[in-house]
Amino acid sequence: MGSLLVAVIYLAFVSLGLPDSLLGSAWPTMQTAFQVPSSYAGYVSMAIAFMTILSALASPRLIRKLPTPWIVIASTGLTVAGLLGFSFCTQYWMLFLFAVPYGLGAGSVDASLNHYVANHYSSSVMNFLHCFYGLGAVISPNLMALALRYARWNEGYRWTAYLQLAILAVCVLSLPLWKRGQGTGEQEAEESAGIAETLKRPGVVLTLIGFFAYCAGEATAFLWTSSYFAGTKQGMSRELIASFGSLVYGGLMLGRLISGFISNKLGDRRLIRLGIAVEFLGLVLVALPFKGYIVAAAGFVLTGTGMGPVYPAIQHMAPANFGKKYSAAVIGLQMASAYTGSTLMPTVFGHIQQGVGIGIMPLYLALFAALNIGMLELAYRRIKKEE
Repeated sequence: MGSLLVAVIYLAFVSLGLPDSLLGSAWPTMQTAFQVPSSYAGYVSMAIAFMTILSALASPRLIRKLPTPWIVIASTGLTVAGLLGFSFCTQYWMLFLFAVPYGLGAGSVDASLNHYVANHYSSSVMNFLHCFYGLGAVISPNLMALALRYARWNEGYRWTAYLQLAILAVCVLSLPLWKRGQGTGEQEAEESAGIAETLKRPGVVLTLIGFFAYCAGEATAFLWTSSYFAGTKQGMSRELIASFGSLVYGGLMLGRLISGFISNKLGDRRLIRLGIAVEFLGLVLVALPFKGYIVAAAGFVLTGTGMGPVYPAIQHMAPANFGKKYSAAVIGLQMASAYTGSTLMPTVFGHIQQGVGIGIMPLYLALFAALNIGMLELAYRRIKKEE
């Protein structure tokens, strides 16, 4: 029964990744269809992320009041509604209506699943699970590429919604699998601290800034990678450009797969340091001034590989760094901080690239990678001093 439950959680992490990469891969085509500037992708992304922030901030209270599987089911249902809504949009403003369920469905499920896994499973399992997030994020841009080739961008959203609906059905059928460990989990949730109390813990605010920086870079890469190739490389078809939206996601999946095998030996902190070093190497490859797209494509995959272990490692460290009493609130705050970065920074980059060119993207990502590792290292020292 335990292994079946892990399999269901794997599938839930696939569903987390499915919606996240669609906008970036479809935007070069959607922009033309809606006849809006390229930077307008940032506003849609910002609306989705704002709703996710609200959902993430509500997650500590939801975790105290509702069992994890019901949070997963309700949130997945909301993302299905958002995806289907996007598929029927015929004007740009309509995207903002369906950004509400699209975003609300992400924050609570992400926080609740990360909290559950961080408290019940090893770092290795956490990385494998987030690897499956990467799998979902790779599947959807390729569905979009197929839709652009054989139908329209709308069908890419619709096909992804159907896949998400199938995962929702599995989650509903899996409800009996969660009952064994439910009692202990509910007791821990009831004893967890609130947000105001948690913010006073040493190292929490620094960790939130580091997580903000990580997700600012990650979300910018997700949203603008396809546009980077459209703006800097010549002779690429729109289908190939759309499929390249999955490069960073593919790297994430690879990085988390590798981390799953080595994380228990290296530990979360070493994994983060190694990952960010690999990310910098990937960004150097992206920045090299080659006319062809192969080196840049390899650079984005390597960038994603380096990013891979950072997110799950930060989440998995929450109980160890701050204690189980604070872990639910810390993870909820981390999610809110993450989506604040995801909300603001891709939009900021959209305006920057309109002025100076999208070729500035590697430098922009490198600045956030530096801020990420800097804040986390300061947080480690603060936590160690407190101990």
